[in-house]
Amino acid sequence: MANWSDPRPTATPFGERAASATRTGDVDAGLRSYMLSVYNYMSSGVLLTGIVALLFATSGMAQVVFQNGAARILLMLAPLAIVFAMSFGQNRFSTGALQAMFWGFAVLMGLSLSTIFLVYSGTSIAGAFFATAAGFAGLSLYGYTTKRDLSAMGAFLIVGLIGLIVASLINIFTQSSTLNLIISIVGVLIFAGLTAYDTQRTKELYYQVAGSDVVGKAVIMSALSLYLDFINMFMFILRLFGAQRD
Repeated sequence: MANWSDPRPTATPFGERAASATRTGDVDAGLRSYMLSVYNYMSSGVLLTGIVALLFATSGMAQVVFQNGAARILLMLAPLAIVFAMSFGQNRFSTGALQAMFWGFAVLMGLSLSTIFLVYSGTSIAGAFFATAAGFAGLSLYGYTTKRDLSAMGAFLIVGLIGLIVASLINIFTQSSTLNLIISIVGVLIFAGLTAYDTQRTKELYYQVAGSDVVGKAVIMSALSLYLDFINMFMFILRLFGAQRD
């Protein structure tokens, strides 16, 4: 289970540039292009992760590697290390370096998540994926179109995410099935809300970086946030409704 902490890359505060941005036809066209780039990165990353996970599992390598405790811990922590490196070093890294790190992260996530094919049935995995895709699309559309400011909700959800991580760590030792159920339900709700929040934040970020030399970085970091929302929501849904293999 990959309950990755949310990267929350530090964005430039919405200031004068965002407030003074004129939403002309040219700006709207630029926004559509920007959002399309974000979703292309995000969906390509999810696809790459899925392919790597499936190939690693069906090759038999996943079962061999995850029998080694050190290798299992390394594969679980390596993606998290990249997330933190990208989040805290985004101003120092070039756009090309962030791109390479994003694709490397997607591959490592595929290796880390390959065990789901050893635990859950293919039907369950497919069902959870399509349910997540449908929910993600609807929530992201809401975040893009709503006039409501979701900033307050985002702050609340991030606090909830921290609590979720703490509860997950506690449950590693308690192994409580009841707590596990609660964590899964709350996890779906938190990442559903974060999907809408991150979409709105991505949209607003465009008005801050449009025309600057950091647009490429903003695209990658926004795609990373939405990728994590999707993957975590998928994993919690799978934990809730997935049928294990015989």
